[in-house]
Amino acid sequence: MIRRLLLALLTISILSCSTRRQVEKALNSGNYNQAIANAVDKLRTNKDARRKADIIVLLKDAYDKANARDIDAISGLKASNNPEYYKRIYETYVALDLRQESIKPLLPLYVDEKEVRFKFKNYDHNIIVAKENVSDFLYEKAIALLELDDKVAIREAHSDLSYIERVNPNYEQTRALMAEAHERGIAHVIVTIENNTEQVIPRRLEDALLDFNTYGLDQFWTAYHSEISPQDSFDYAMQLQLQQINLSPEQVKEREILRERRVKDGWEYQLDRNGNVMKDSLGNDIKIDKFIEARARVFEVQQFKSSQILGQVVFLDVNNNALIKQFPIESGFIFENIYATFRGDDRALNDEDVVLTQGGPVPFPPNEQMIFDSGEDLKQQLKSIILQVRL
Repeated sequence: MIRRLLLALLTISILSCSTRRQVEKALNSGNYNQAIANAVDKLRTNKDARRKADIIVLLKDAYDKANARDIDAISGLKASNNPEYYKRIYETYVALDLRQESIKPLLPLYVDEKEVRFKFKNYDHNIIVAKENVSDFLYEKAIALLELDDKVAIREAHSDLSYIERVNPNYEQTRALMAEAHERGIAHVIVTIENNTEQVIPRRLEDALLDFNTYGLDQFWTAYHSEISPQDSFDYAMQLQLQQINLSPEQVKEREILRERRVKDGWEYQLDRNGNVMKDSLGNDIKIDKFIEARARVFEVQQFKSSQILGQVVFLDVNNNALIKQFPIESGFIFENIYATFRGDDRALNDEDVVLTQGGPVPFPPNEQMIFDSGEDLKQQLKSIILQVRL
C-alpha cells in the first residue's frame, strides 16, 4: 500500500514538473498565450495544491507580459492611422478580453496563502468601436471591389463581407452583397467529351460522366455544366479527351492439376504377431484408423477479358483559348471467372478446389459493357482531378 502511494506521488510530481516546464518554455520563447493556456488547463483541478504554486506564478507573469505586448501593439497600430490595421486592432481587443475571461473562473488563486491579483479591464467599448471601424472599412472596400469586373477582386470582396457577417451580423447590406459577390465570383466550366478513339462510347457512360450531381462536389467558387443554352457564358472549358480504347479478345485458359492427399478410409482391427485381435486394458477390441492415398484430377478453367481507356483531361481558358492544365488519365476493367470440374476422389480436393467446383461458365460481357465498366473508375479519377484544380 505504501509502495503504491509513493508511486502515485512520484507520478503526480513528474506530471507537475512536466507541465511547469511546458509553461516555462512557452513563456521564455514569447509564446505567452500558449503558456497561459497550458497553465489554465493545469489549474482547472486542485488549484490550491502546493505543487501548483509555481504554475500560478508563471501564469501571472505570462498574463502581464501578454497584455503589455498587446496594448503596446494597439497603441502603435492606432498611431499609424492606417485603416488597414482596423482588423488587427479589433482582434487584439477581443484577444485581451478572452484572455482575462479564461482566468476569471480560476480566481481566487493563492501562493503561500497570499492572493495573486490579476488586473482586469472592461474592453466592451473598445471592442464595439473597433468592430464598427473594421466593419465600415471592409464594407466600403468590398463595394469598391464589386465595381470591378474581376473574379479575383469579387472573391476578395466576398471574403471581406463574410468577415463582417461573422463579427457584426447583418451590418447594412452585407448579406445581399455577399450573395451578389458569390454569384459573380463563380467560375463556370463547360465540360465536354471528345471521343478520338475508333470505338463507340456507350451513351449511358457519357451521361454518367457528365452527371455532376453524382460526383459529390462541394466547390464554393466553381460550377460545372454539361449543357449549353444560348444565354450561358463560360469562363473555362474542361475536355475529357478519350484517345484510345483497348479491348482484349475473350480468352479461355485451361489447366489440369493432380491432387493427392492421405485420407482416413474406415478402420481395421489391430492384430498381434499371431494374427489375433488385440485387446485394450478393459478387454475391448482395439481398432485403428485406415488411411489411403486419395487422388483426383482437377480441370481448372479461367475466362478472361479486359478493357482499357486512355486519354487526358484538359482545362482551357475560354476567353483566350489558352491551355491551363492537363492531366493524363487511364482506366481499366477486368472480367475474370474461374471455375473447375474434377474426376476422381473428392476427398483429395483442397478448400479452393471445392469452391471452384461450385461455379461454372458465365457469358462474356459485351464490349459496350466492358467500356462502361471501365468508365466507373474513370469517373472517380475525374472527380479527383476536379478537386485538385482551382479556377
